[in-house]
This record gives sequence, structure tokens and C-alpha cells, in this order.
Amino acid sequence: MRPSLRPLVVSPFAHSRAAQFAYTSIRQRSTAAAATESLSPRWLADVKQRLGKCMTFGMEPEQVVRASAVLETVARDWRELVAGSEGFLTGEDRRGFYRHAVVWGEMDSMSARVNWTRNFAVDIDPKHRKEWTELMTPKSLGLILRSITTNYKFPMKWPDHISVYHKLASEPTAETDSFILDVVIMSELQQRPAARCVEDIVVYDYQAGKKAPLLPFMVDAFRKTWKLQEEAKRVNSEKVRGLLKEVRALEQETWDREDAVEDMGVAGQ
Repeated sequence: MRPSLRPLVVSPFAHSRAAQFAYTSIRQRSTAAAATESLSPRWLADVKQRLGKCMTFGMEPEQVVRASAVLETVARDWRELVAGSEGFLTGEDRRGFYRHAVVWGEMDSMSARVNWTRNFAVDIDPKHRKEWTELMTPKSLGLILRSITTNYKFPMKWPDHISVYHKLASEPTAETDSFILDVVIMSELQQRPAARCVEDIVVYDYQAGKKAPLLPFMVDAFRKTWKLQEEAKRVNSEKVRGLLKEVRALEQETWDREDAVEDMGVAGQ
């Protein structure tokens, strides 16, 4: 009997053994921690507020230039700083959704996964376009969503939009017949994760009627993707650490020093 194509949806508020196992497996398979792992989910907004305090206190022209550079980087690269530092690939040929109208977490995740897979067919490995495209159909080798867990972070409101990114939770091998995808659903308005999903995917041979390993070229493409994820985590984590170091330096050069005196401007004269 063929497995059902319907996803097994687990409540985001449930603490079932299945959900606990899924998250434990992710932790065991992950490599070095992202630079943002120990930070508040609002760390990006905190950076802006911290720089605002420095500017309000009073800054030299050279310090203003440095603070402006940090703010410019945050405004331009926030998706890479937040999602990329965790290993998510945010490029146009990798993302599942970009500035998409809000629907609901699990639907967004599943629709974005189809786009994520289609990216391999269209942009990453067009030589095997037919095989990648058929993964989303019950013709030959296909992908079936065995389960999904969703963890909502905060309620989103119109007119917010989302960007959705997927990443492999572990490096695949020639024997891989199932794999886990981590998903982050980013709020464009809040510039932070609005929800996270864990998708358990089974590779299924519809003609043979059973699970099957990924085809060799799919393993190669996934392993290259894994390496790009690790590099994205490293590069963007270094950027985050550099930005935070610069913000702290500006604080210590302005309001957070022993002889600090606030610049009151004309009103203080």
C-alpha cells in the first residue's frame, strides 16, 4: 500500500515524542553553532536601538560614518545575517518564497518546498530537469512528506510578507532514502523568524512501491548544497560577530565609558 500523500501535521504547541525526536535529531546532525544561536530573536532590532542610543548621546563624525556603515549592512543584508548565519541559502536560485503574501505556516512551508525542489530543476541542475521535476509527482521517484512540525514565534498581521528558506539538516549519502529539512519563515516587516518547521521527507519509488535511495546525481547536488550551507553559516556568522563587535566598540567610545558626557547640543549651552 502506498503511503498517504497527506502530511502528518503536529500542533506547534504539542510536546509529543515525535516532535522531540525530530528536534533532537536536528541538533545531533548540526555542525558548529550559528553566531546568532545565543542571541535574542530581536537582536537585529536591538542593534539599531543600540546605535540609536550612541547617536543620541553624541558621536564624532568618524563614529557616525562607522555607525552608518553598520546600519547600511543591516538594512541590505538582514536576510543573510539572520537566516544565512544559520546555514540557510538566501539567493534567488535557492529560496522557496521571497516577499510572499502571508497565508499560514505549514501551507507556506509546503508550497515553498516545491519551489525549493524546482530550483534544482531550473537553476542548479538543469541537466536533470525531468528527474527533479518528477520528484513532485507520483510517476517514478518522488518525495513524500512523512511529517511536519511547526513552531510559531509570533502572530503576523497584514500587510506583512514572508520569505521562506529550506536547508538540509544533515549531509546526504548514497544510502539516503529519507532526510530532514529545516525551514525558516521570515517576517519581512519584523525582520526575524515568524515560524520554524521541521519536515521529514521520504524518497519513494512509485513503480516499485517502496522507499528508495536518492539517485546519484541528486546525492551530488544535495552534498554540494550542504557544503554551501556550511560556508554560508561560516561567512555570515563572521559578519554578525563583526557587526556586534563594532556596535560594542561604538558604545564604549560614546555613552559607555567612564568619562562619558552627553552632547546636549545648543540646548545644553
